[in-house]
Amino acid sequence: MLHETYMREALALAKEAARDGEVPVGCVIVCGDKIVGRGRNRRERAKSALSHAEIEAIAQANETLGDWRLDGCTLYVTLEPCPMCAGAILNARISRVYYGARDASFGACGGVFNLFMEPFPHPPALVGGVLADACGEVLRQFFGSLRK
Repeated sequence: MLHETYMREALALAKEAARDGEVPVGCVIVCGDKIVGRGRNRRERAKSALSHAEIEAIAQANETLGDWRLDGCTLYVTLEPCPMCAGAILNARISRVYYGARDASFGACGGVFNLFMEPFPHPPALVGGVLADACGEVLRQFFGSLRK
């Protein structure tokens, strides 16, 4: 399935983040059949609360496409977006969001609440649970290794 192919690309970025000691979240943005943005968590390295995978991928897609509007683009992320990232997705006018693992602590796409159900203009179509087991396992392994 095509969606799983793109989620595997996001998973590769999440694993890269884990190797660097970052919470393993990865994201890709697709326009047509081309990846136009890639991102992964870099909060520790950047010392910035803003350095989430989705924010990085959106910035790269904006640069690649030469526009702040990402209508028609699809975002794939390994962990359900937080409120900040869901807000950025709305502001970028991304058309579709696919996420892997649900986030019961910070999820803004159903984990805690669903920002996309509020009456904002241009809400994306939302699909959760794409490769959820694989996405969740990367997170479990990362946090398990911290507890040892």
